[in-house]
Amino acid sequence: MSAPWISVVVPAYNEEAGIADLLATLRSRMEAYQRPYEILVVDNGSQDRTVEIVEGLADEHLRVLRNEVNRGKGFSVRRGMLDARGELRLLCDADCGPSLASLPEMLRAMEHADVIAGSRSAAGAQVDRQQPLRRRLVGWPFIALTRTLLREPTKDVYCGFKLWRDSAAEAAFSRQRLTGWVFDAEVLALARGLGYRVTEVGVAWADRRGSKLSIRQVLIPAVRELLAARTNVRAQLHAARQTRQRPDSTPDPADGSSEGAALVGDPAPATTRDTR
Repeated sequence: MSAPWISVVVPAYNEEAGIADLLATLRSRMEAYQRPYEILVVDNGSQDRTVEIVEGLADEHLRVLRNEVNRGKGFSVRRGMLDARGELRLLCDADCGPSLASLPEMLRAMEHADVIAGSRSAAGAQVDRQQPLRRRLVGWPFIALTRTLLREPTKDVYCGFKLWRDSAAEAAFSRQRLTGWVFDAEVLALARGLGYRVTEVGVAWADRRGSKLSIRQVLIPAVRELLAARTNVRAQLHAARQTRQRPDSTPDPADGSSEGAALVGDPAPATTRDTR
């Protein structure tokens, strides 16, 4: 099969109840474009029949990567993004089936960007069912903290529906270090700091009841992860800047942007490539 136009990375953990329906929806959406595609399901050590179901559906367009033990969502997405071969790479959480209706708008936005962050709060978002109020009350301050610590202007950092250009994905995910769910903030900050253009597009979305993530239980560890993310982003961007300054170095693909030299916590550059 020729190199795919788009790779869809689906992180999965104990998704036996809905994974077949999601994959059927994905296949239908991808086939409509009549271009080569691949779907990578990265199983994060599921203890149910997720792997069995996906392997039963596997073909030249669909394959499964299996973590023998639970390594964290960040590990799984990184593995999928770096194993993918597509010119475009779509992160699609297992509960983001409704968001696929917004893919055409994201593709149009990609004409002027390198990373499209799907958003449940940006203009054009169509939210069919909100998260429970108690979850939103805990989540909002954490998102505000994320944006403050990493200087990340994206409003909906943790939406699990994002479209990446291959060069941006490889640059950011190869530098990612977090393995938990806070990885979203880390890779967006890395991409933006390396000079890639990040924009936010409102997407269709509906809350799925019975989420496996309890914000209250993970809040304190997540704050520690945010601090670790800031440390890593600073180190990675500093290393990238040093590489660009060496006379014998290969230019960074995103070189030429003043933002590429900015470190998290530095004053904002005079110009920005954020297209929001």
